[in-house]
Amino acid sequence: MDIRLITDEGARECEPEELPGLLARDDVLIWVDIQECDEDATRILNEVFAFHPMAVHNLAERNRVPKMHAYTDHVLVVLHAPERGERGHVHYVELDQIIGPNYLVTVHGPINAAVHPRAAVRETRAVLARIEKGRLHPKTPFELSHAIVSAVARTQEEYVETVTSDVWRLEQQVTGDQVGEPLDFLNELFRCRHGLLAVRTMAALSNAIYGRMTNLPGVSPTGRALVTDLADHFERVRSIADGEREYLQGVIEFYQTVLVIQSALIGQAQNEEVQRLTHASYAQNEEIKRISGWAGVIFAPSLIGTIYGMNFTHMPELGWALGYPLALILMALSSIGLYLIFKRVGWL
Repeated sequence: MDIRLITDEGARECEPEELPGLLARDDVLIWVDIQECDEDATRILNEVFAFHPMAVHNLAERNRVPKMHAYTDHVLVVLHAPERGERGHVHYVELDQIIGPNYLVTVHGPINAAVHPRAAVRETRAVLARIEKGRLHPKTPFELSHAIVSAVARTQEEYVETVTSDVWRLEQQVTGDQVGEPLDFLNELFRCRHGLLAVRTMAALSNAIYGRMTNLPGVSPTGRALVTDLADHFERVRSIADGEREYLQGVIEFYQTVLVIQSALIGQAQNEEVQRLTHASYAQNEEIKRISGWAGVIFAPSLIGTIYGMNFTHMPELGWALGYPLALILMALSSIGLYLIFKRVGWL
């Protein structure tokens, strides 16, 4: 837990024992930054700040969607910033805030173990560096919160820009016919779409939150102007994400059309090949039928000749004067008969 007193000279670190006295003053701005809401931090939130129990619960637990709750003397705001993970996965890095009369409490996480801890404190560290270098002089909790949340909006916009560079690269691959494996390419297209949808959702919900905050009765005119500015920031990010998502959808549809055309051409080529093989098979069958027909025609007289050519001693036809011409006639009749049959059925 980092406790800082924000002054015109910068940020002075304080001890937890100083908090009750600082909170009792109206002329100071206190920034309490909690990287992990452990037991000590929860005790201070409950006992020193006396926050609403539901607010403390939201600070300690992970929140899946941005939210805003207004209590009697403080406002809880939950936001998310994107962090790119492996294979296009988008990690939701949570940043919780409680904005009070003279203090701002920021709580990070809980975060996924796959996310580097630096990602959780990226925006608050950037704002702290600006304060320490004298480039930022917040006077109220809303001014300090505005600086931090503006950094969150910039992180969302930078993420959209990163995904957009991937979209342009994928479009060049499609138009240049350098896609490679279609399934891998489609996966990459839909990973980009997932990233744009995730940031679009973050920005849209954040815009809705700050739109509601403009109507809170406890917000000063200056604070209301800052809240309106943040709502405009998130609306811009949402609009950019929507535009890039539509652009990406055009790339996806173009590639899907290419795949459909390629599939149709492949199918046509396969049909032509099947037809060619069918014709070849038909021609082969015709040749086989002709060969079989002639084989049958030749087989019948060969069979008769083979039997009569055995020349056994006790064959009755050996001494028969009409045996030889009758055998020739039988051979001729069997050949002619088979020829006429095969001719009628179309084999010859």
